[in-house]
Amino acid sequence: MRIWADCTAAAHPLVLRPIVERLRERGHVVEITAREYGQTVGILERLGLEHEVVGRHGGGATAGKGLALARRSWALARWARGRGFELALAHGSVDLAVVGTTLRIRSVQMQDYEYAGLQRQLAFRAASRVLAPDAIGVEAMRRAGATPGKLFRYPGLKEDYYLADFVADTTVPAALGVKPDRVLAVVRPPPETSAYHARNPIYEAVLDRLAADERSVAVVIGRTEGQAAAVRARNDPSLIVPNRAIDAQSLIACADLVVSAGGTMNREAVALGTPVYTIFSGRMGAVDERLIAEGRMRRLESAAEVSVVKRSGDAAGERIRRDPRELLALVMAPLRP
Repeated sequence: MRIWADCTAAAHPLVLRPIVERLRERGHVVEITAREYGQTVGILERLGLEHEVVGRHGGGATAGKGLALARRSWALARWARGRGFELALAHGSVDLAVVGTTLRIRSVQMQDYEYAGLQRQLAFRAASRVLAPDAIGVEAMRRAGATPGKLFRYPGLKEDYYLADFVADTTVPAALGVKPDRVLAVVRPPPETSAYHARNPIYEAVLDRLAADERSVAVVIGRTEGQAAAVRARNDPSLIVPNRAIDAQSLIACADLVVSAGGTMNREAVALGTPVYTIFSGRMGAVDERLIAEGRMRRLESAAEVSVVKRSGDAAGERIRRDPRELLALVMAPLRP
């Protein structure tokens, strides 16, 4: 079987890797496309996943997003036509939805945030199947465009699955210049180009707080080059900005704390047992609400609440590992008679 996987954001290569690898082990041909955005391409390269780069992100403005969608969808349709794809797979790729509908390719979309914008809703409506965590209610996903007939919910976090076989590389912090006696914080800026993003004043305050504490060093993993440049412009040696795609999961596993305005990095910290604060300023999704209620993640209201302390070697939370084959079974289910 010929299968197409599309990666449009940095988390997608990580999410799709175990599924793609297992599909190939079963003899399926899987081709991967990627959108030039943030560290998406760099992570694909780091994971050793062959891919073809098609198009780029359209920025934060609605007009730019629409134009980029049209251009990339057109380019992808030309690329995909004649390749004989029987299934397409993505984590909320609108471009894949457009092309899949045009070329009559059945598609499976994954998602773990129910307050997606209009474009994502169109992607779910076009999909043959939508996979989502069971923390999100059926009615909430229906409003997001996934009718109960095509919705399949899985237990836990998607991070529990793709990090199931993960073993941290403990040399990553030192390679970035982090001294072992410093409190290591990993910081993820807000998703400024996303439709669900709201202004986030806490992010800058967190950077100020960490930079002012001589015990700490913060590695800031920007989403865009603009965000990275803004942190570098502070010219503060306690704020480190990697100049390439790094093994962020190993960094998180070795960190003393994580402060993130996004979703995936928060949940990676939860899955890896690292203390994590969320400064997400959009509408909180059901997955994060559950993690906060369970005490596995904290909502940060003020930068002063950040606890800048080293965690002891036995302070890591318990890891939950789930078999990626469970997600693979859901991906392949639409092809069964």
